[in-house]
Amino acid sequence: MTWRRLMIDTAPLREAPAFRRLWIGSTLSSFGSQMTSFTVAFQVWTLTESPLAVGAVGLAVAGPAILFGLLGGAIADSMDRRRLALVACVAQAAVAAALAGQAIAGLEQVWLLYVLVAAGATVNAVSGPVRRTFLPRLLDPRLVPAGAALNMLAMHASLTTGPMVAGALVAGWGITVAYLVDLLTFVGAFHGLFRLPPMPPEGETRRPSLRAIGEGLTFIRRSRVISGAFLTDINATLLGMPFALFPAINAAHFGGSPRTLGLLTAAPAVGGVIGALLSGPVGRITRPGRGILVAATVWGASLACFGLTTYLWLALALLVVAGVADVLSVIMQTALVQLATPDNYRGRVGAAEFVVGAGVPHLGNFRAGAVASLVSPAASAFIGGSAVVAGTVLVALALPEFRRCTTPATTAPAPAKQPVPAGSA
Repeated sequence: MTWRRLMIDTAPLREAPAFRRLWIGSTLSSFGSQMTSFTVAFQVWTLTESPLAVGAVGLAVAGPAILFGLLGGAIADSMDRRRLALVACVAQAAVAAALAGQAIAGLEQVWLLYVLVAAGATVNAVSGPVRRTFLPRLLDPRLVPAGAALNMLAMHASLTTGPMVAGALVAGWGITVAYLVDLLTFVGAFHGLFRLPPMPPEGETRRPSLRAIGEGLTFIRRSRVISGAFLTDINATLLGMPFALFPAINAAHFGGSPRTLGLLTAAPAVGGVIGALLSGPVGRITRPGRGILVAATVWGASLACFGLTTYLWLALALLVVAGVADVLSVIMQTALVQLATPDNYRGRVGAAEFVVGAGVPHLGNFRAGAVASLVSPAASAFIGGSAVVAGTVLVALALPEFRRCTTPATTAPAPAKQPVPAGSA
């Protein structure tokens, strides 16, 4: 296999101008969001010097995602998704402007930071599910896995570079500049959304309601393929998330330096970038369910071995491998779920996926810390990784339809047609 076949497939950027504009704008916005996440945590720390107060920022993000994510999916399945995404983008920009405003005014109120973070997370509970519906509407079904890989590359690149750039800006010019740069990135995000074609849901639609949400959850439960993908993801994140263990493991085995802690934290994101860049073969996988199960097993096994090593180089290598497995699993899951879901359910199914992705990892980190308090941080990592492997085997045995499923490319509707002005970007 040549390197060209291994590298990420960039055909969606070449063949779909609307997707290209959306991807560029979303990448800029994701970069800015990671800058703000770092800056908020830094500002809370400087005001309180309390790890608990910094941890509460995560709760301010996870709470609205869990509470309002499913409602956001029901809204996304009831109206033009382009219009809804534009409204959400304006609301997110307003939150970014408020964060910059409080920094300029020197208010230094931790409660205000929590409120603004929660407000942004509430808006994201709507924009997250609606954005997940765009991929199969803008791309030919054969390009959906490649589009998912490009989205994951953008996300992991933002996770890697956003905090570093924010740290440099905060150190050189203060928190206000970091917040203002995030605000500027919304120009690109708005442009990418504004140039999209109208995208009302296809097929029968319902007004947002508990009944509509219930219908979405029933659809997921009845689809053995989609429920298998979700159960595999929940198993991997709830039982395997290791990030809460890094400070203690760093102190116990690697000298406790902030520099090594930074390396441990960045290693999975580096693996995510590598996995996305080398995701070319993913689009040619004919049994994505099996691929997701294999990736989840590698994720769990890598984390279990991470808990056993006292060598820094090996620990970093294992975390990079875990990051590669994680991103490949997410790419395959995204493509499988999107193509196996009718368009008029994609908002609600995407909302459930969003809730799992935004909420369960925080629960997984809490679980890891709780287990570490009973045994040891290293033992917690080993137990969690081993449990992921065992849970993945159980999913494979309990849901043979998921294990044997083939790529459902024929279920996707034709991509939305839109005029492309001559010379457009």
